Amino acid sequence: MEKKPFTTKEKLEEIIERFPTPFHIYDETGIRKNAMNVKEAFSWNPGFKEYFAVKATPNPFLMKILKECGCGMDCSSMTELMLSDAVDIHGENIMFSSNDTPVEEFAYANELGAIINLDDITHIDVLEKTLGYLPETISCRYNPGGVYTISNGIMDNPGDAKYGMTKPQIMEAYKRLKAKGVKNFGIHSFLVSNTVTNDYYPMLARTLFELVVELKETTGCNFTFINLSGGVGIPYKLEETPNDIFAIGEGVRKAYEEILIPAGLGDIAIYTEMGRFMLGPYGALVTTAIHEKHIYKDYVGVDACAANLMRPAMYGSYHHITVMGKEEALCDHKYDISGSLCENNDKFAVDRMLPKIDKGDLLYIHDTGAHGFSMGYNYNGRLRSAEILLREDGSFEMIRRAETPRDYFATFDCFPELKKLEE
Repeated sequence: MEKKPFTTKEKLEEIIERFPTPFHIYDETGIRKNAMNVKEAFSWNPGFKEYFAVKATPNPFLMKILKECGCGMDCSSMTELMLSDAVDIHGENIMFSSNDTPVEEFAYANELGAIINLDDITHIDVLEKTLGYLPETISCRYNPGGVYTISNGIMDNPGDAKYGMTKPQIMEAYKRLKAKGVKNFGIHSFLVSNTVTNDYYPMLARTLFELVVELKETTGCNFTFINLSGGVGIPYKLEETPNDIFAIGEGVRKAYEEILIPAGLGDIAIYTEMGRFMLGPYGALVTTAIHEKHIYKDYVGVDACAANLMRPAMYGSYHHITVMGKEEALCDHKYDISGSLCENNDKFAVDRMLPKIDKGDLLYIHDTGAHGFSMGYNYNGRLRSAEILLREDGSFEMIRRAETPRDYFATFDCFPELKKLEE
C-alpha cells in the first residue's frame, strides 16, 4: 500500500511558526470518517458500541471527538477514568477493564457508573468487599489458553498471557455472581494485539458466541453484551494490506446469526474496544533533521527521540517515514534515523532507504496516532512533545503543550532545598 501524509509541508511549516518540532499531529477529518465507518460496519447490531481504548491516546480533545461520534471509553486506570469524567463520559459509556486492580480504582469506576470487567475470579470478593455490594451489571474476562491460530498461522499464545479466567473459573464466576444478585452479564476477551487480517474478530466472535450459549444453558445468566475487545490492527508496513472494517463487521454478523440467534440470544449487544485502529493512521510525529554523522554508517539525527515515540526502540517496530517536500525524490541514501538518548536502540529507522536528507528537513513519521505519545517517557531527562490537532477546516490548535523542565522537576516540589529547580 502507499502511505501519504495527511497534511502538507506548507501546513507543517505554518504550524512550526507557533509550535516547534517535535510534535504529534492528528487529523480530525480522518478520525471522524473512520469512527463513522466502524459504526456503520456494525450497524446491523442495534446495541453496538465502540469503547475507545484510552490507553492508546489519552487526550481529552480527541476523546471528545470520539464521543461526538458515539463512542464510549475503555479505561484501565484511575487517571483514564478521570479523563473520561473530565469530558463528561459516565455510566455505561465507560468500560473499566483492568488487571491487578487497586481497590480504590474499583470504587471510583463504580462511582462513575462504569461497567466493571473482572479479570480474575478472586476479584468478585474484592469488589464486593470494596463496594459493600455488587453492581447489577458485571462483565468477566475470558482467556481460552493455548495457542490462537487462524488461516494464516499462529497469531499469539493466550496461555502465556496474564489476562482473564480459564473456562472452569469463568463458569464458576458467573454462577457466584448470579447467586449474589447480579442481574446482567457481559463477557470480554483480549487475545491478540495488532492483527492485520479480517479473520480475527469473526473467529474470536465465534469462540465467545459459542461460550455464551453454553454459559446461558449452564448458569442461566442473562447476557446483555459481548465485548470483542481490541486487536484489530493497522498496516505499519507498505507490504501489508489494511483491514476492511466492513468485511470484519460482516464476518461477526454471520457468526452472530449462525450461533446466537438460533439459541434465542439475538438481543445481545456487540461491543469493541479498539485503539490502534481508531486513531493509529490519523496521527504522525513531525521532527526536524538537526545533525548528520558519517562513521561506519550514515546517521541523520533528529530533534525527536524515543521519549516521543518508543515503539521502534522497544519493539523494533517499523514506522514509515516521509521526508516532506521530497516525496517524489529517489530513495537512494541509506540512513539510520536516530534520536539523542544514550541508548543505541533510540532509532526511528535502521538501514532505511530514503531521499538525501539535509539539515532542516522535516521528517513525517507515520502511524503514531495510537501508542505513540502515550508510551513516551523521560529517560535522560528528555521531555515529551506537544500534540497538535489539524481541524477539518484546515485550522490547527495545540491540544497538549510540550513539557518543560518545570514539569520534569514537579515531583520534587515538596522539598524546600530543591526549590531552585522551579526557577
